Amino acid sequence: MMKDVVRRVGQRFMIGFEGLVASEDARALIRQLGVGHVILFARNVVGPEQVAELIRELQSAAREGGHERPLFVTVDQEGGRVARLKEPWTLWPPLRAVGRSGSEELARRMGAALAAELTACGFGGDLAPVVDVDTNPANPVIGDRSLGDDPDLVGRLGAAMIRGLQEGGVAACAKHFPGHGDTELDSHLELPIVEQPRSRLEDVELRPFRKAIEAGVAMIMTAHVLVRELDDSVPATLSPRVVGALLRKELGYSGVVVADDLEMKAIAKGWGPKRASVMAAKASCDVIGVGKNHDAQVEAIEALIRAAESGEVSFAEMEAADGRVRRLKETFLADYRDPDPRRARMAAGAAEHRAVAEEIAARSGIPA
Repeated sequence: MMKDVVRRVGQRFMIGFEGLVASEDARALIRQLGVGHVILFARNVVGPEQVAELIRELQSAAREGGHERPLFVTVDQEGGRVARLKEPWTLWPPLRAVGRSGSEELARRMGAALAAELTACGFGGDLAPVVDVDTNPANPVIGDRSLGDDPDLVGRLGAAMIRGLQEGGVAACAKHFPGHGDTELDSHLELPIVEQPRSRLEDVELRPFRKAIEAGVAMIMTAHVLVRELDDSVPATLSPRVVGALLRKELGYSGVVVADDLEMKAIAKGWGPKRASVMAAKASCDVIGVGKNHDAQVEAIEALIRAAESGEVSFAEMEAADGRVRRLKETFLADYRDPDPRRARMAAGAAEHRAVAEEIAARSGIPA
């Protein structure tokens, strides 16, 4: 019974680490605590062959640990300033350029090209697209990561990019729910507050997420923002009112909800990894990110194990989350094979992918 609880809890965590090879700490968490998701950052990347080999190392650790399914490996590959894979991979303009083009076809083709380059390296998911609506010029963290300031445009093009990614075998992730566009603080550093009434949230912030759900988006990532109209006591990531009631019940979302990195200061300052991991799970988040610090990762995982054993997080909640994560892996990792470094190199920056990036830049006037 204890081993089963550990496995179920571990499968819900997404960890990062330092270095260009799989760290011993990361391998231990995968083998011993059953961690089921890994995120790679720029600090883990030098080239396609190296990334393919790194993902093979990580998957080897999962097999050594007796995992029933492969690791789900993700990356933030949005385009523009948030792109962990640089040259020789395709250099994409920011999503604002896609928005300026106004073309669903280009958005879909960008998603398909991203999927081709990512699957060749062994990635199962891309933490993109951003579907926040950029309505606040003082926003320090969204800006040109957003497709634009028109919620209908953002929803339409975001849905097209989701289709391109997922038709290419990569799980897309719409972010950051319920909207990070109208903030003036960076949640990596502080807790932003959204003061808009519910009518405005419906008209602007939530509209693109509805479109993403209609498009069948595999994952939705939460925002570490306090939306007073929805819950004036805790950030969206930790709020049953925002995730469980609004996203799950009102919007009818049945896919995987990803809690953004709990080490971001919007969460870490007020709650810390132990408390926040349990609150995120109780809010109905399925995958919980703890991006770098090994001690914080262990504390968060052990806290959720204790909460599951004590019943603070119910068996039904654990079972539901386990089912959603299992379906994600069955859908996007059904035919998983360890990546071939040569294929990874050939796919990176392929001529047809660069042509899509160039066309987006030409039609928008915004270069990569």
